[in-house]
Amino acid sequence: MKKGEIDFSNKDYYENRELSWLKFNRRVLSEAKDKDIPLFERIKFMSIVCSNLDEFIMVRVASLIDMGNAGYTGTDIAGLDVDMQKTLVNIDVHSLVDEVYDSYRNDLLPELLENGLKIVEHFEELSEDEARFVDRMFEEDVYPVLTPMAVDSSRPFPLIRNKSLNLGALVTKKEGGDGELEFVTVQVPSVLPRIVELPRLENGAKKIILLEEVIKRNMHKLFLNYDIVCSHSFRIMRSAGMSIDEDDTDDLLEEIERQVRMRQWGEAIRLEVESDIDERLLKIIQEKLILKDRNIFRIPGAIDLTYLMKVYSLPGFDNLKEKGYPGPQEHPLLPEEANIFEVIREQDTLLFHPFQTFRPVVDFVKQAAKDPQVLAIKQTLYRVSGNSPIIAALAEAAENGKQVTVLVELKARFDEENNILWARRLERAGCHVIYGLVGLKTHSKITLVVRREEDGIKRYVHLGTGNYNDSTAKLYTDVGLLTSDEAIGEDATAVFNMLSGYSEPLNWNKLSIAPLWLKDKFLKLIEREKEHALLGTNAHIIAKMNSVCDPDVIKALYEASAAGVKIDLIVRGICCLKVGIPGVSENIRVISVVGNFLEHARIFYFENGGNSEYYCSSADWMPRNLERRVEILFPIEKPELRKQLMVALEIELKDNEKAHLLMPDGKYVRVKDIEKSELEYHDEINSQKMFCEAAVKMASEINDIQNTRVFIPRVNPDIN
Repeated sequence: MKKGEIDFSNKDYYENRELSWLKFNRRVLSEAKDKDIPLFERIKFMSIVCSNLDEFIMVRVASLIDMGNAGYTGTDIAGLDVDMQKTLVNIDVHSLVDEVYDSYRNDLLPELLENGLKIVEHFEELSEDEARFVDRMFEEDVYPVLTPMAVDSSRPFPLIRNKSLNLGALVTKKEGGDGELEFVTVQVPSVLPRIVELPRLENGAKKIILLEEVIKRNMHKLFLNYDIVCSHSFRIMRSAGMSIDEDDTDDLLEEIERQVRMRQWGEAIRLEVESDIDERLLKIIQEKLILKDRNIFRIPGAIDLTYLMKVYSLPGFDNLKEKGYPGPQEHPLLPEEANIFEVIREQDTLLFHPFQTFRPVVDFVKQAAKDPQVLAIKQTLYRVSGNSPIIAALAEAAENGKQVTVLVELKARFDEENNILWARRLERAGCHVIYGLVGLKTHSKITLVVRREEDGIKRYVHLGTGNYNDSTAKLYTDVGLLTSDEAIGEDATAVFNMLSGYSEPLNWNKLSIAPLWLKDKFLKLIEREKEHALLGTNAHIIAKMNSVCDPDVIKALYEASAAGVKIDLIVRGICCLKVGIPGVSENIRVISVVGNFLEHARIFYFENGGNSEYYCSSADWMPRNLERRVEILFPIEKPELRKQLMVALEIELKDNEKAHLLMPDGKYVRVKDIEKSELEYHDEINSQKMFCEAAVKMASEINDIQNTRVFIPRVNPDIN
């Protein structure tokens, strides 16, 4: 087929979004399986795999179920209808759970035991002394908290909370009964630690048991007039979706509060039970929750392995954790005592988190709150930490008489309650609070500070790829720009005027905004590279982001690839694009980096025939980002800052320790495994580790490099 005849919209050229996400979670699982990684880092990754899967079930699987219930007959980007997606996803999720528990039982538990930590899986394994210890602990600390629930004609089957761990049991009356089985249940209280430390072994090894096993051992004390026939743990997942008609809602804040409360009782969509559960008990639970067999997961071990994150925090095992990185480092231009506004007035500054500290972003707002010359602060908030210093600074600014406008996105999934609390606190402090926009989520990360100076009004702006969250800024890789560029300042003012009212500018200087113009901007940039390639000039795209699944963008990438554009994609999660299709995607390379930090930055490079352009953004190449959210794309124009971005991109593209390469068959293969199999293993290039080392070196030489402004890891020249 000639290039001009290729149908770039062919469904066979696209991957299903949900199946692609499951591949991503398997890449996280590969970190838990990697024996080159310290053992406690591996159990941390196992916990993350399970936490990720919980959210996937509650959001994505629930969405498929909702579409099916609504009679949706369309197909996805890969041509799959809803029933086919549900079937394939269900098969893959069951397979993934099997892989998780195979690794947990056969690798992690034995290795933990070898390294001095015994996890008691069943209370029958306890010694007499240990049994007495947990029984006493049960009576003193656990029993007063529990609420045993019986089910009979006067007490209906209880409402089981979403994600709560429960014990179900079958019991019979001791006296005067007819031997009839009755169902009882008790919730394992989340207010108590799930990990119970037992007295240390003689050899000094640590031993723990899970709280549900302690309760299970003492179930007879909760139902004194009954014999316990069997008892087993179970957990359910419910849909986390919200159905809000914003046009007919008078008070969005109150409606979201109500919907958050209702989330605990959404439709049950998944049931996890112990693999050896009594079938009679399972039948009762299944019938009451109205679940089909395919939605039942028989778990050969502890239900809900997110408890492993608590194991990770146990003291005494530092030798089994990653060493060497002391944490986020000072930026050479923005030490703690720096006057932020003086620095930004002189030059644009890039921040690389978490390698460099998030503190300058917090200080940007803190200093503005106290500065008598500052007239106004405007900021968008999507997800913030539980004890946010930025919220405190904004409240202080309002109390100091400054004009403070904050858009708090109430529809940020799983952060709704937190954001409602912050919104009310800000309102009480005198801030003008906007609760998002009707029909759109505001996902952009922008702060505008308006300051009166000798030569007039000056605007200072922070733009970022990540949230204003000082906690996740230590875990997520993101990029932030601090600038006093006049054109960007004008655009920032226009953004907030648009968010707070109906003022939409006729044109923009440098920022591109979704859902109005951003998608067209990306498509034009890709088209321009295609035209350069057809003319025989330099054409290269490097794009780093979380997800790629917008069909129009993928089609444009296919057309550019077919024209000869070299395309390198660094995609952490979902990728609905396929590589290696003859005449379509032979010039596209996709890697995914999964390391200690969650890759979250969005960085875009377009070679443009030698007149290259660099951008950062809050947006991924997803329909929701480009069409249903307020997002911002901002240019990086200073040569020294561009150099920093290019070096960072090049190092990630050379990563041979944490990178996975997408293959033409749709599988991801670790680059280091490819190199080892081909006997071409090069020097270790762990991009995140190199960025950590660069940040430490810059901080240690802070007096010598105050004027360099260059975040450039030092690389072995042989890797080029």
